[in-house]
Amino acid sequence: MIQKTTIADKAKRIILEQGGIIRTQEAIRLGIHPRTLYQLKDSGELEQLSRGVYKLRDSKPLEHPDLVTVAIRVPKGVVCLVSALSFHEMTTQVPHAVSIALEKGAEQPRIDFPPVTVFRFSFECFSAGIETHMLDGVPVRIYSPEKTLADCFKFRNTIGMDVVLESLKLYQQRKQKDLNALMDHAKTCRVASVIRPYLEATL
Repeated sequence: MIQKTTIADKAKRIILEQGGIIRTQEAIRLGIHPRTLYQLKDSGELEQLSRGVYKLRDSKPLEHPDLVTVAIRVPKGVVCLVSALSFHEMTTQVPHAVSIALEKGAEQPRIDFPPVTVFRFSFECFSAGIETHMLDGVPVRIYSPEKTLADCFKFRNTIGMDVVLESLKLYQQRKQKDLNALMDHAKTCRVASVIRPYLEATL
């Protein structure tokens, strides 16, 4: 007996082709009616990660749900500071919110979950050192280890000097590090004179 493919089945297949995660706008663009999304959500087949962001329950569990959700909701943002430190394994701190950088003048993101802390950067500082990592099938923009460390020195009064010094220590234990790039980013962030003594003392 041939089983009939339902509208819901087609919608689930489309979402699965997108990596199991989809925004409402993207779903509509791909031909999924909002009513179908709500039906899948009500039946428990779709999990709402954030407003307008859904994940198929049958798809592979996300390794980085908060970073992925923020990347989808705030595509112009860049993961920074303690959240970037955590991603690069340069801190023992557990972020209570996702720290993201936005260029000064950019629209304030409206996101209900996960918690987000926004930091405003000048164009020069914002655009330097951005890496794109594919996490759970989603491109997530994150600052490089060197740019993150320079940012941490810039925002040392906000995140705490103990966090900054720990991140410097863990950075220096990395096999892959680029001290020239670190100092270049420090100059961009105007903290070269601040970071240099700490760097020289720990080399």
